[in-house]
Amino acid sequence: MACLLETPIRMSVLSEVTASSRHYVDRLFDPDPQKVLQGVIDMKNAVIGNNKQKANLIVLGAVPRLLYLLQQETSSTELKTECAVVLGSLAMGTENNVKSLLDCHIIPALLQGLLSQDLKFIEACLRCLRTIFTSAVTPEELLYTDATVIPHLMALLGRSRYTQEYICQIFSHCCKAPDHQTILFNHGAVQNIAHLLTSVSYKVRMQALKCFSVLAFENPQVSMTLVNVLVDGELLPQIFVKMLQRDKPIEMQLTSAKCLTYMCRAGAIRTDDNCIVLKTLPCLVRMCSKERLLEERVEGAETLAYLIEPDVELQRIASITDHLIAMLADYFKYPSSVSAITDIKRLDHDLKHAHELRQAAFKLYASLGANDEDIRKKIIETENMMDRIVNGLSESSIKVRLAAVRCLHSLSRSVQQLRTSFQDHAVWKPLMKVLQNAPDEILVVASSMLCNLLLEFSPSKEPILESGAIELLCGLTQSENPALRVNGIWALMHIDKIMSTHGKQIMQAVTLILEGEHNIEVKEQTLCILANIADGTTAKELIMTNDDILQKIKYYMGHSHVKLQLAAMFCISNLIWNEEEGSQERQDKLRDIGIVDILHKLSQSPDTNLCDKAKTALQQYLA
Repeated sequence: MACLLETPIRMSVLSEVTASSRHYVDRLFDPDPQKVLQGVIDMKNAVIGNNKQKANLIVLGAVPRLLYLLQQETSSTELKTECAVVLGSLAMGTENNVKSLLDCHIIPALLQGLLSQDLKFIEACLRCLRTIFTSAVTPEELLYTDATVIPHLMALLGRSRYTQEYICQIFSHCCKAPDHQTILFNHGAVQNIAHLLTSVSYKVRMQALKCFSVLAFENPQVSMTLVNVLVDGELLPQIFVKMLQRDKPIEMQLTSAKCLTYMCRAGAIRTDDNCIVLKTLPCLVRMCSKERLLEERVEGAETLAYLIEPDVELQRIASITDHLIAMLADYFKYPSSVSAITDIKRLDHDLKHAHELRQAAFKLYASLGANDEDIRKKIIETENMMDRIVNGLSESSIKVRLAAVRCLHSLSRSVQQLRTSFQDHAVWKPLMKVLQNAPDEILVVASSMLCNLLLEFSPSKEPILESGAIELLCGLTQSENPALRVNGIWALMHIDKIMSTHGKQIMQAVTLILEGEHNIEVKEQTLCILANIADGTTAKELIMTNDDILQKIKYYMGHSHVKLQLAAMFCISNLIWNEEEGSQERQDKLRDIGIVDILHKLSQSPDTNLCDKAKTALQQYLA
């Protein structure tokens, strides 16, 4: 089977290629095995560091022949090993080279090679597999196709420090989903890799550490196991803490901080534990300093954003550590005209990746400002911050746009900022642009923010409504995405008159969500929306005349989840409130469908909140 480059090559070029490289391939077909071996060795020396020569040999069909020799039982172990080395060298070229190797089914051939008893050959096969699996064009699923591969790799971990380094690197690159984590975990990855953290080889320690970071990410099962693992009498979290000390290489500090962050987010380490507050958080803040390389600053900020996202105390600590809020402002000035970068290659790389810094800064600002009013104020008062966020909304990179919207959404939780900074910068204008034809992931966050801008006290409310927001929001209520439907309805709920014009559409969307297979949070939000509708003067009738909706409220009052029961109770309370016109008729109708009986049952509930709400509702019937 011929394995050609994807890009067609003109005949004139091909004839030149043939002249300079053909003899290398011809020698692979010599009947004398010794000459074949020498031919492979010469080919190895010719391709090292020479991408043009690599491409030429692939075009001339060297790969199928090398794979044939690698798999032939009659080939000597030395020849097989040299073939694996040359294939590894070809894989180190361009992505097209890797695609050509994959097309020739190189992975099954190399995995077969791992069954050999010869260590040098095994190491050469693993080195080549490592190069192929770390390429962006290789589907990681290829590692899991044959169920015997993972246990065999685990068994090879003990053979040498090279097998340890390459196998850990393969695992860390191919562990991209929960099912990958489960497969590796079930085959003993934690036990087999833990002792490698004390290896004499830095490369082995580093690759083992990377394995643990991908295994622990958003995985409580792995994280809870890691907390209790002992290596040479020391618990794993203590080993990670030692690895993030300042005297360790930056890569090691960052990866250890990631391991501890992921274990904390998975619930295996408390957020107030000293290893998080005094070690992990300060280490990640250090990574944000302008002395660090661009990728280190990006990774540091993104990991810190993830660590502090759900915890207000960590947000407060981070905000006052090493002037972090001001330090992040430098992410937008990079590279500056007086940049210390003298390496032209590095400067070129950084100019292409500067948008990643902006994305990381927006993410971290969003986490920092998620709960605390003072922190939000500090962020907004940082030089030109609102302008930078507004500019971020129109960047070409979708990831930067999403991060900028998230940052704005976080800051829009502040009543004070909605009335001042958001109005001064007319944030609603670029936001309305973002909402036009945006992908769902941006729409979900942008429409959440629009809900905040449409609150009664927001000065932006009127201009937004005048700019066509109602049509846009009504469109969202018909979306297939439940989060978008909820946001569309929420935003419309801030105006009672909307129900008179678009009530039918909104009630239809509410029904769809309550009937669908959605999570508890989405259903709870939707019932709260119904409670809002039930609070509106004219909107009440839309519920009372819709028997389907009334039955759904009744159903959720008796649900097994207290959150949903409480949300359904809010709807009922708003419908039967005595002081409002028509309350008697509404109470009678709800009594007829069995609501009062359910209220009596709930008034005996062991949940005090639910019990109190039911008793309050029953009093409305007695008043």
